[in-house]
This record gives sequence, C-alpha cells and structure tokens, in this order.
Amino acid sequence: MEPFLICLWVLAGVCTLTWVLSLITGEHSWVDRIWSVVPLVYVWIFAAAAGLQDGRLNLMAALVTLWGIRLTFNFARKGGYAPGGEDYRWEVLRGRMSRGAFAAFNLFFIVIYQNVLLLLITLPAWTAFEHRTPLGPLDVACAVIFHLFRIGETGADQQQWNFHQWKKAEKAAGREPSPRFLQTGLFRLSRHPNFFFEQAQWWVVFLFGCVAAGSLLQWTVIGPLLLTGLFIGSTVFTESISKSRYPEYAEYQARTSPIVPWFPGRGNTARMWSESR
Repeated sequence: MEPFLICLWVLAGVCTLTWVLSLITGEHSWVDRIWSVVPLVYVWIFAAAAGLQDGRLNLMAALVTLWGIRLTFNFARKGGYAPGGEDYRWEVLRGRMSRGAFAAFNLFFIVIYQNVLLLLITLPAWTAFEHRTPLGPLDVACAVIFHLFRIGETGADQQQWNFHQWKKAEKAAGREPSPRFLQTGLFRLSRHPNFFFEQAQWWVVFLFGCVAAGSLLQWTVIGPLLLTGLFIGSTVFTESISKSRYPEYAEYQARTSPIVPWFPGRGNTARMWSESR
C-alpha cells in the first residue's frame, strides 16, 4: 500500500482515539500526549516503505526519533501524561466559551486540525520517498543544524524546568518567588526560545525534502508554515494569560524578542510587537 495512504489511516485512527478519550475523560490534552510520538510513526512509515534502504529517509527518521524522545521526556517530567495533566490553557478557554462552542473547538481544532498538522510537518519524508537520491553534503549540513536546534530546545526546557523547581521550593518555604517568571539565560534573548527551536527543527525537516527534490519550491512548506502560525497564536494567547497574572510581564515584553532570539533591548521589533497587541 502507498505509504501516504497508510499515514492517512493512522491519522484517522489517532483523530478518533484522541477525540473519544477527550469525551470520556473530560481532558483535552490527548493530542499533546501523542504530539511527540505520532510524527515518528509517519516518518518511519516512509522509511520502511523504502525498505530502510534510503539513507536520507533513514537519517530523517532517526533525527525525528531523537526529537520525539527528548520532547516525550520533557513532557512526562512535567506531569503531562499523569491524570489531570491537561494544558492549563484549555481550562482558560473553557471558561470563556459556551459548552457547545468548546465541544466544536475540541473536535475541529484540538483534534482534527492539530492531528492533520502533525502529518503535514512530516510529509517532506514523502518528498524524499519520491526522490530517492544519494546523501550529500547538504544532508549533512541539515543534520548538523537540526542537532544544534535540538540542543537549543533542550537547554531552554532545562532552564525552564530548573526555574519552576526553584519557584516551587520558594513557595514551599513560605517565600514569594522573585522574579515570578523566567527572564535569564536563553529567556533573556527570547520570551519563548523553546518555541523557536521547536519550529526551527521542522523547517530543517522541510529542507531535507527540498534537498531530495533539488528545489526549495515544495508544497510541503505548508507544514512548517502552519506550525509557525500555530505557535504565533499560542504565543499571543499564552502571553495574554501571563500578562494578566504578572503586571511586570509587560516590561519583559518591551525589552525581549517574542520568539526569535535577539539582543535584549535592541531594535524596535519586540517593542512594536508588544505595543501592537
């Protein structure tokens, strides 16, 4: 069977499973829980369809597997797989929407849209499957860049983890944490460095497909484009919550780039982005 058709069957099954589980449990983070797993399945389907004989597809599958292992570990240690480990933003949205509106939002955005997106970001593997050419220097360069972005995201997540562990300890000791949100390390250069590195890795996956096809003009660009759009929307929503909790967050916004790491307090990009909201 055509590997893309197999992926479509997987997509249909995952959509059904995550939707039914959200109805049974009343939690709406089931797509989050499979976010770091399903892309591995899709890429390995294409690699297996090539008989595990295509170097580029094998390399792409290995890199996406490393991405998934790291992300799964970070999600697990934050309690994402535990009962009640729902993304706090869904609770906020439920409070702002009627029951019927949120049910529709759950089905069409959380379940269908996000699962389709998880397939789309892996489809450069389909391009590589259809253009099976030998590995070359550009593939090596893409692999190195992917690793650098993965290391960056690992560092950002670890800094965030360390900060929140310190914050819990301060509260447990009866002290008010100061600062109340992370502003140092990579978070001095970007308000969401982990968001930047996550997106960047999938742009590199897109480039693998381009290398295979010998052209940057590939329709699979829709995957990383939609992923970037999702992160922009998520950033705006997340920061609206942060700003309501911490009035001093506005000052942090004014001096720090929103996503792309940049020198703090330089240029007007971060300030204009904050003021436009």
